[in-house]
Formats: sequence, structure tokens, C-alpha cells
Amino acid sequence: MTTILVTGGTGTLGRLVTERLRADGHEVRVLSRHTQPYAVDLRRGGGALDAALAGVGTVVHCATTQTGGDEKAARHLVEAARRAGVEHLVYISIVGVDRVPLPYYRTKFAVERLIEESGLGWTVLRATQFHDLPVMMFRALAKLPVLLLPAGVRDQPVEVAEVAERLAELAAGAPAGRVEDMGGPEIRTFESLARAWLKATGRRRPVVGVPLFGRTYRAFRDGGHLAPEQATGKGTFEEYLKRA
Repeated sequence: MTTILVTGGTGTLGRLVTERLRADGHEVRVLSRHTQPYAVDLRRGGGALDAALAGVGTVVHCATTQTGGDEKAARHLVEAARRAGVEHLVYISIVGVDRVPLPYYRTKFAVERLIEESGLGWTVLRATQFHDLPVMMFRALAKLPVLLLPAGVRDQPVEVAEVAERLAELAAGAPAGRVEDMGGPEIRTFESLARAWLKATGRRRPVVGVPLFGRTYRAFRDGGHLAPEQATGKGTFEEYLKRA
């Protein structure tokens, strides 16, 4: 059976991908910046990355950072994967990276293109945001006496374990190119999600929608990050809140 390397394998998504692959009987290597024996900073590359990829047939690339460097990391990974003879590179991206001009989204889209042009067999899955992202946003905003939200914006959160299951399935198969997007089961207004979170956590805050400006806000308001035709996820936001 093919040895599979999971980058970012200790993160929220990568950890679950690793667990699923191992449960299915695959030999899995976990690559992260601080976890031995494959402690590698992809932004630096080097011999440790080559050693981690030796004998690997498939790579699932989950590693990412909001602080920059994803393109450089992907370039190092692709170059090392070529040297190692990797046959399949699976990448997790985000729905709307080609439509929403958020800098992080633009970076993810650039990584997609780099992988597509790598000469490797590749698969790219775009998913909507995980349930924990709006929760993190609400926690930060709830520090004020009024919960101020971007007016007119909706979201389609998806269960991270379901995305992990899909990635593991793709990693076990042949390169498939850009596969169908994966979205959560419901498209909800931010206000609806915020009120559900307030109720679940016992908080009381007035919720007020605030109109914003700029291309990024318009793209979110217009639903550029949503996948209404691919609402294949099962776990709802309320179900997530019960476990959180």
C-alpha cells in the first residue's frame, strides 16, 4: 500500500486526515514544523523535506498559515515531490479563492495553479469554511457589548471531519484534478449563526448588521465563497455547537 505524507498533520484538519488514513490501513507520515521524526518548515525546505518524502507515493497538503509563505512552502514541496517521484499530490483549498479578493484566498488560488502546473498527478478539493471559523469570529466580536456583523453576508460552514474523510478518500484514489467542491448542509446568514452561538453559550448581546465597503466585502455579500449546488456536508452548525 502506498505511503502517504500529510503536511500540517497535527493541525485541525490534518490530524483527522491522518487518523482516517491510518484507520484504513495506510502507512502515514506526519509532517509539521515541530513534530519528529519529520519536523520540517516547508517555507525553508531542505534536506529534511527530501528525507520525509523518500519512498512516499502520495502527499496530502494541509499545511497553511495566515502569516504568509504558503506559496514558497508549496513550491518547495512540489520541487521535493518531483525529486522523490511522488505520484499524487492532494491539496485542500477554499471555495471562492478565484472570486473573493481576500489576500489569503489569492494565495490559496496561486498554490492551486502551482500544483496544477507542477507536472505531478494532482487533486484539488475546495471546501467551505469549517464550523470553528465563525465561532472564532463571534468570540472576538462578543468582547464588545454589541455583536457587530457584516450586513448581508451569509456562510455555509462544513464539518471538518467530513472534509477529512473526503480528503482521505481522494488520497487513496488516483489523481482526479479539480474535484467537485464540498459545502456545508446549510447556507445561513451571519446573524442566524451568531444567534445560535449566543444561545448555545448563554451569552446575551444585541446583534447589529453593519454595511461595509470594498471589493472583498462585496464578494462575500454576493456569495462568492458559497457552494449552494454542492451542499454535501451533513453536520449542522447547531450539532457542532453541542459538541464544542
